[in-house]
Amino acid sequence: MGPYVLITSLDDPRTKASVPERRYIARSADGRDTVLLSLPLPGADAQRFLTEADASRYLLGPCAAPATALAGPGEPAWYACPYRPALPLPTALAVHGGPLPERTVRALGVALAETLAVLHGQGLTFAGVSPSAVLLAADGPRLSCFGAVRAAAPDGTPRSGLPGLEAGSLPPEQASGGRPRPLGDVYALGATLAHAATGHTTPERDELPAPFRSVIARCLSRDPSTRPQLAELIDALSGATGTEAETGEEGRSASLLTPGWLPGRVIAALAHQSAAVLMADIPVEAVPTSPAHPIPHSD
Repeated sequence: MGPYVLITSLDDPRTKASVPERRYIARSADGRDTVLLSLPLPGADAQRFLTEADASRYLLGPCAAPATALAGPGEPAWYACPYRPALPLPTALAVHGGPLPERTVRALGVALAETLAVLHGQGLTFAGVSPSAVLLAADGPRLSCFGAVRAAAPDGTPRSGLPGLEAGSLPPEQASGGRPRPLGDVYALGATLAHAATGHTTPERDELPAPFRSVIARCLSRDPSTRPQLAELIDALSGATGTEAETGEEGRSASLLTPGWLPGRVIAALAHQSAAVLMADIPVEAVPTSPAHPIPHSD
């Protein structure tokens, strides 16, 4: 695909997770660059897909995964991000054998909320947060699939039931065709954390761990006006109180993403993936010759 040779699919079909893109680990023709390569789903609007991919190059925040290369004119649609060993959240739950530990959910929630806060400060709405969009790496999560809701259908078109959109993490107002807004990201983040903690995006309230049961339940409110602000979610998940909560110190997730934040089986799976990718043998005749199209960076 483009200048890359596909090594393996990132997503495990056995999890039966809804994924808005086809994602592959791939390698460049010269063998030096390994990337996460994303393609639109069959039948999807390739132009909307590329529009969101192009917009993602501006993303900031500790968990952002901006595109670094895009398909050129006349090519099938694709975009690439730098690769690091990572597991989609549904795969991590399958590897772990069930819901993730409370420590992992706390760290995950704070890191993702901090990133969304940065994006909202940029005037952007992610519009694609879901369990499959979250990739767990040893040094912290990454948030992929930027703009998946917008790419699936334009505003004003019902999105409920569309391929690739996980029903439980799709905010009700966006499912009915509404324009994605920041409080929709809060709903989707709550559903994603619920999935991490229980295995379901729409669990019963009592299934959620008691320490953050209330705040995640509020994230899942059908009324956007009653959902918490991201700062409140960060405080609740990090356990910040009093002066610490008021200071709004930067990068609170750094104190949570310390060794041991991921369960041992997930760490082992990351090591296995890394070794398999390093050992992948790409036949010379399979290497494409078309050039990559790196995204220009402005000063």
